[in-house]
Amino acid sequence: MAGQIDLMFDQASNALPHVRASKIRAYAVTARARLAAAPDIPAVDEAGLPGFHISIWRGLWAPKATPKDMINRLNAAVADALADPTTRQRLADLGQDIPARDQQTTAALRAHHTAEIEKWWPIIRGARIKAE
Repeated sequence: MAGQIDLMFDQASNALPHVRASKIRAYAVTARARLAAAPDIPAVDEAGLPGFHISIWRGLWAPKATPKDMINRLNAAVADALADPTTRQRLADLGQDIPARDQQTTAALRAHHTAEIEKWWPIIRGARIKAE
């Protein structure tokens, strides 16, 4: 916005208010499809960078010894909160996609987390990136 950065990658909830105010220009979203909250911004496949899919996702984890019934109660509470129309609208306005209810399970999170590790670990290892 100050003209000091030529290009950046940011999550929709940070960038969309500035795009809407014409303070920055969005070239694409790094998703397989356009965002419902920003249908005028093309997905990277359309913009000429096919397969460059990077997503911001969230999950909740608990200590390994957490009782399964407690995990199930927590998961149900989160799923119920995400089903609330006001919550859904607020998140949609921020450019956040809410996964379908069947993707809001512990098994779905595990599968997604595993897929992300399998996708990014070879790149991290190949670039010799280390946590500091």
